Amino acid sequence: MNIAFVLLTYGVNEPAGIERSIGALARGCRALGHRALVLTAATARGHQEGLVRLSSVRLPRPATEEDLLQALANPARVCAEVNKVLEREQVDLVCWADVSWGLGYLAPAPPRTRTVLRVGVLRTDEFMGHALARRPGAVFTCSPFLTKQAAAAGLDTTGWHDVPDPLAFAPSAVPSRAREFLRTEGPVRIAARAEPHKGIAELIDAIPASFDRPVEIALAPAAFEYWPGMQDQVIADCCERAARTRQVRIVPALPWDAVQPFFAQAAISVNCSTSPETFGLAAAESLSTGTPVAHYALGHLPALIGQAGPFVPLHSGPALLWEAVSSFLDDRELYHRAAHQAVERVAHLTPEASARRFLSLTS
Repeated sequence: MNIAFVLLTYGVNEPAGIERSIGALARGCRALGHRALVLTAATARGHQEGLVRLSSVRLPRPATEEDLLQALANPARVCAEVNKVLEREQVDLVCWADVSWGLGYLAPAPPRTRTVLRVGVLRTDEFMGHALARRPGAVFTCSPFLTKQAAAAGLDTTGWHDVPDPLAFAPSAVPSRAREFLRTEGPVRIAARAEPHKGIAELIDAIPASFDRPVEIALAPAAFEYWPGMQDQVIADCCERAARTRQVRIVPALPWDAVQPFFAQAAISVNCSTSPETFGLAAAESLSTGTPVAHYALGHLPALIGQAGPFVPLHSGPALLWEAVSSFLDDRELYHRAAHQAVERVAHLTPEASARRFLSLTS
């Protein structure tokens, strides 16, 4: 089967969950014997099998959704080009990887091509309405949490399905002796997109003076942002706050193949998002190395992480989250039990398994 994923911001090593998951899902389809393409409008950032760059739409980097809608104010050209590519490549199934950035609200597919809409974040606006009105053959989310969230917001989710975000690389736990060294001596590590709701600034401000571990935070700007200059503001703000501490260091953004090794050499990672994560791919990548994850108990994270890391309610705030991290690292038995569970929590998140689940929606 020939399969195409459409995501205008997709790029190799793009530090964003949807892009990373679509890359892994396409790879899973290939591993199952299918041909998978990814259609993007992003400027060249590395080479990858199956990457098709559209010429009919140009976006700045980073782009806001306003930039996107202005670029698509007259969508005839991009619709024609996508149709042409799908016809030329004899695509049997196309996945609109997002309502807007994935052209789900336009859905420019030839009549014979089956379509699937991916919903990665909750939205109930007119674009979501247009995307659903296009009557995709299937709708899928990245987690049961998001499907329930959509239903609670009044969307008709009858027939919706969840396809978990797959890991880019196979899980591989750090050996127990090395894990014990990390428990006592290793750093706290965070990898996140530069976005205010990731809660990084608040976490830095709340670090106790007595906390004696290095804290290394990889902040990365993505191809999209919510308002102009948002990511630069977030990174500058976090760097300024980190400079006022003795423990925190902001480190460069990571390529995809460096994310799991980065987490593998941490005592613990922290996901301090203050808005619900609909999946939590960075947390899953940490778990895949046996590194526990501390987090706020909201969104899909409790279901993803289970007992493989400490958690606190969001209203408790970052100070209590730091207390939970310290207590957890001090408890050898609890820590190793969580580290052992960590890999088991995500062992099923392979590209092939997610691809099978994805393809089953269209059979």
